[in-house]
This record gives sequence, C-alpha cells and structure tokens, in this order.
Amino acid sequence: MTNPEHAQTNDSVPVPPCPAGGTPVSSAAINARYRKIRCFFARVFVHFIWWDLIMALPLLRWLRPKPLGRWRRIARRYRRLALEMGGVLIKLGQFLSVRFDILPAAVIEELAGLQDEVAPVPLERIVARIEQSFGTPLERQFAWLSPRAIGSASLAQAHLARTTDGTQLVLKVLRPGIEQCVETDLKAIARAFRWLKLYKPVRTRVDLDWLLDEFQSVTRRELDMLAEGRHAERLARDLVHTAAVYIPRVYWKYSTRQVLALEDVTSIRITDTDAVEQAGICRSDVARTLYRIYMRQVFETWFVHVDPHPGNLFVKPLPPVDAGTGKQAPHGAAGQAPGLSGRAFQIAFVDFGMVAEIPERLRAALREYAIGIGTQDAAKIVQAYRHAGVLLEGADLKRIEEAHAALFERFWGVRVGQFRQVAAREARHFLHEYRDVILKAPFQFQADMLFVVRAVAMLAGLATRIDPDFDPWANTIPYAERFARQELRRSARDWLRGIESLGRQIFTLPERVDRVLSRAEHGMLAVRTVPDPSTRRLLEHLESQLRRLAWSVAASGLLVAGAILYSRGRHAPFGLVLLAAALGAFLAAFRK
Repeated sequence: MTNPEHAQTNDSVPVPPCPAGGTPVSSAAINARYRKIRCFFARVFVHFIWWDLIMALPLLRWLRPKPLGRWRRIARRYRRLALEMGGVLIKLGQFLSVRFDILPAAVIEELAGLQDEVAPVPLERIVARIEQSFGTPLERQFAWLSPRAIGSASLAQAHLARTTDGTQLVLKVLRPGIEQCVETDLKAIARAFRWLKLYKPVRTRVDLDWLLDEFQSVTRRELDMLAEGRHAERLARDLVHTAAVYIPRVYWKYSTRQVLALEDVTSIRITDTDAVEQAGICRSDVARTLYRIYMRQVFETWFVHVDPHPGNLFVKPLPPVDAGTGKQAPHGAAGQAPGLSGRAFQIAFVDFGMVAEIPERLRAALREYAIGIGTQDAAKIVQAYRHAGVLLEGADLKRIEEAHAALFERFWGVRVGQFRQVAAREARHFLHEYRDVILKAPFQFQADMLFVVRAVAMLAGLATRIDPDFDPWANTIPYAERFARQELRRSARDWLRGIESLGRQIFTLPERVDRVLSRAEHGMLAVRTVPDPSTRRLLEHLESQLRRLAWSVAASGLLVAGAILYSRGRHAPFGLVLLAAALGAFLAAFRK
C-alpha cells in the first residue's frame, strides 16, 4: 500500500481495465483480460522457442541478436502490461524480480522497480464496497470517511475514517471486483507455468508446481483482510519485547473479509531523512534499528513482514523523558534501544498482507548462514546451502566455496552504497575467475524463501538510502556471534554424546572386522565408488564429444552418398533426401 505522496503523484498509472463497482465484473471483460494476459505469455514462449532454441543451432547462431537486449525488451513490455492491467501481474513482477537463480540480470533490473501503485477508485465505489461488506449504510458504522485515498495499490486502497464514537482509524478496503480479476490473472499465469515446465533448465532448478501453489496461496491470502489483521497481531506478539517497534492496533469491530480497520500510525515517512533529522532523530540510528528489527524476524521469530518499502514504514518520534519521573508519555515506554543517540523513536509498520513464515527445515540453515557471514567462513556458508537444499545435484562444492572466499576477500567491509563503485573495479576479475560457477548457476530456491530474500534485498537498499554509510556486515556480526556461542554449547553436548557413541563402536569393532574378513574370504566383498563432480563433468564432456563424432561420421557418409546420387540425374530425388538427412545429422552433431 502506497503512502499519500505516491497516491497523488502524476506518475500514477491509469485505473487497470478491471471494472470497479458494487456489481460483479462482466464475463466479457474477464474473458478479454484473460486473453490479453495469455497472449502476452504465448508470444514470450514462441519468442523463446524461436530465438533461444531454433536460432541457437550452430549454423544459425550468428543470426541471433544479443539475448540480454531481447529479454530486457520483453521485461519492459511486461512491466508496461502490469502497470496497465494491475491486479496480480504487478505482484508477479515483484515476485520474479528476486528470481536471480533463473532470470538474467537484465530482466531483474527491469522488474525490480515495479511498484504497486495505481490510481484510486472513486469514493462512491469504495462506499458501496464498505456498505456491501457490512450490510448496513455507511453512516451506521462511520461518522466520517475521507474522500481522498491515503494509499492506493492494485488490490486495495486506504482511507482515513472516524467511527460514530469518535475513534479515528484507517480503513483498508479491497477494490471492487478485484476477486474476479485475481482469479482470472492466476488462471492465465498457471497456463504460462505449464509452458515453462517444458523447458528442462528451468524445470530442474525450480519446483514450478510448488512455486505456483505458493504464489497463488499468498496472493489469495492478500484478499482476506481478516487474515491480514491476524498477521498484524502476530507480529505485535513476536516483537513485543523489541523496543523500537510499533504495530498498529486492529479494530475487529469494524473489520470484515473485505475491510480492515487499523489504528492510524501515520508519521514521518522513513525515507524522509530531512524530517527525521528535524525531529531530532539520528538517521543512522533509524537504519540500524530497522535492520535489527528485520534480523530478529528472520533469525529469531521466523515470521517476516516481507514488504518493507518506504510507504509501509514510518518513524514515530517519542516524547522526551520527564525529568521528574524519568518516564515517557504513553506509547513511549518501549523507548529507544540502548546505545543509540539522539531522540527516542519507534518504527511503525503498516500493510501486513505480505508476510512469510520460515519453515522449520530452513531455520538451522539460516543460522549457519549468519555464522558464515559473520565469521567470513565460506565453508560454513556452503554447508548452510546444503542443509537448506538450495544446491543442484552435482554442484561443485569446492568451487562454490572458493567463490565465496573470494567474495569475502574483495567485498568484506564494503558498505552497500559503495558496491557500485567497487563492482566496477572488481567485477571483471571475479567474473573471469569464477565464470564456470556463475554460468552453471548451481542453485535452486524454494518458494518459501523467495519472499524473505526479496525482503532482505529491499531492506539493504532502504537502509542504505536512509544512511549511505550503513554497513550490513558489521550489523550482522552480533547475530553471528550469538548463534556461534549457541552452536558451541550444542557442539560440546554433541561431543560428549560422540564419546559415548565411539565407546560403543570400539566395543563392537572386533565383531564387525570379523564379518568383513569373512565376506572377503568367500569372495562376497564389493566396493562401490562415486566420481567427484570434476570427474563426472569430464565423463559427460567425453560422452558429448563421442556423440558428436558419431553424428559427424553419419553426416559425412550421408553427404557423400547424397552427392553421388544427386549427380546422377535419375537418382536425384533420392540424393536430395540423403542430403537433407546429412544436414539433419550435422545439426544433431552440434546441438547443445
């Protein structure tokens, strides 16, 4: 949900062609929307088959334009379509903007800035939606409703309101007819996913059925305002002991599945650094506090607010401490985290439609990853990848470890704001040295991690925007040290258990040795070996070369035979057939 400044700018896109009003969307409009989205994905699929499969053959490859330019243009066209149509297409674009494991960087760059900002629905339609949801006239519930939307996104928009008892709150209202538009978009996207499953490089890196189910379930959850209210209350419980967080109260009496009533926590926009400093708050404190709040969600509570864009975060200045009592005014009891300078503040969150719960199977891996980052331990990071299940089968673990060690050597201590300058100096050497790792992209990311990855990426950019000197490495080290101490205590217990297990194994060792020797005497001892990744790659390369040699020999034989028959007039048709077969065999010899 965007803030008032975004909602009223001239950059707002037109209302998407999804009819808004109190009545259901017409079937003709739904069918037209479905056809338009499906046709876009069909054209992309045909484009891919022609340029990246057919024109990639050896004799045709030189006719192809550069692939990055082609895919950048497709991403740009998708961006325009998403802004025109609204609905789920914007969500999908944001979702794909973190799929660095399957999409080229050029595509991600085009999609990364796709903001969920659309022109607001006229007030009378919002009023009709509210009355339909409550089943009563508006004045029975609310004494006043702001005619101006304070935020407008593709699924919902927000208005200030005042209840009949004088309570001021924010109403987040689903756009009229949005449910039918969402189901239409999801149906078209599901068809595109079925086409994607035909392409093996994508199919082997991503469980597309799982990815689609996850995307559909997350999108449908955003249409349930009651679920969003429960998300807000869970975050409030999880972060109750986090001093600088403020989660708005949910007014359940004024909430339904289509309307959510929240406490109005609008304050200083988090990226309005001038206003932050004028309030006496240190901007570097804001960046560090925001980062720590999210690190606690990712590594401790496992429930993450995954949409940290500037319109969803506010800085709430706290009243000064009373010199006589040593206490702050209401809402200031949580105060300011120790060690920060300047005026005390809290960071207020809004819009809880996009949240992610980190599953049990990934929690230990995330802790290992944090330890690896904090201690610059490349082997620990690779171990975390393995435990998380994000590495493809046959991935060269040693090369991945070497690449991460090189990243630490070249980029450790570099602030996010300086990455662009450093990358210009270092990227060429790194890309040349680890070209094999980068091109093979030996990663596969499960759907339940994508939103968290997206949130952390947005967080790094936002923290740097607030404070260009922000150093994410230094702010990760305290978590890494704490997790390392916990792991050391667990390791001590495991060590004691290991001694006990070793004692049992030593006690049974003579019997086990006797069994092995007996099997050897009777000729029943077998040894199986598995080649390491480098040997496996060499064998695959040799197999490919032998296959190419066989096809080349066949092509040569067919070519000679075809030329001989074609030179004899009466056998010319047979000669043409053999020449065509020779061409086919030649293409087969040089296919990837």
